[in-house]
Amino acid sequence: MQVTFEARKLVPPPGGSVVSIGVFDGMHLGHQAILAANLERARSLGAVPTVLTFRGHPKRVLLGRAPKSLTSLEHRLELFARAGVEHVAALKFDEGLRQLEPQDFAERYLVRGLGARHLVLGFDSKFGRNRRGTPEWLAAAGWPVDVVPEVVLEHRPVSSTAIREAVSLGDLAAAARMLGRPFAVLGRVVHGDALGRRIGFPTANLDLRGALHPPEGVWAGFAHVVGPRGPGPGLPAVANIGRRPTLASAAPELRVEVHLLEGGGELYGASLLFEFHGHLRGEQRFDGLDALVAQIAVDVERARHTLAERRAGVFGPPPAS
Repeated sequence: MQVTFEARKLVPPPGGSVVSIGVFDGMHLGHQAILAANLERARSLGAVPTVLTFRGHPKRVLLGRAPKSLTSLEHRLELFARAGVEHVAALKFDEGLRQLEPQDFAERYLVRGLGARHLVLGFDSKFGRNRRGTPEWLAAAGWPVDVVPEVVLEHRPVSSTAIREAVSLGDLAAAARMLGRPFAVLGRVVHGDALGRRIGFPTANLDLRGALHPPEGVWAGFAHVVGPRGPGPGLPAVANIGRRPTLASAAPELRVEVHLLEGGGELYGASLLFEFHGHLRGEQRFDGLDALVAQIAVDVERARHTLAERRAGVFGPPPAS
């Protein structure tokens, strides 16, 4: 998949493109419906399935604040590639882009930048100054546009906002239903203080770049090392989200630490995707390091049991690998 980060480097492909526009935070069932329709239209036209997205959330500029992201840009790009998108234009959303009139946005990015032959948009897609660039405006301006309707699940519209609420509350089953896959976080493995290695439970410390995560506690899941060809096989793992209150040097900032139950190797600098498959317990303060180590051993065994059931399909299909 080709990714272009600067507008001046956009070059229309020979066969033109079919373009979908949006943040696509979470890449939930609604987003997946848009991209499936994009790929179908692109195949029929012999064009390149393309997404025009933004590196930061537009609300940061529009409102001065933005919600925590469900998926970092790196995570979104991985999900776009998995969906079959061939080109992503990931632009910086700034005041200049905000003030562009819809016709100027369309001419600069859709025509000159991407050679768009067709647009496939969500029912609520908007762009340009005062968000006047709607599917209706595009159709009136002569653009061929397919509009994908809202996806409703269990009588509730699927949305990034609803998924954020579910994740924040720890209702990852509800989040997974709206995502069409287990909720996951993707982060770079960074150096920690190596305490886990010293007590026999080495961990990979994830830098999530401010992305949303579930409530503090211990979770069972599958970890995937993400390489150029996408996520690798799912490795059974335990993730701790918290501030390590048992230690005298408790972390002032929340940490996400992943312990692999099998496999792995040197992970520093790698991208690691952690899929959440079961909540084991909340974060606790123990009476010393020995008590903490004993509890971690219990957590590991509970995680093995939970993940063996997931792989056997007791609670649904096994994770993708």
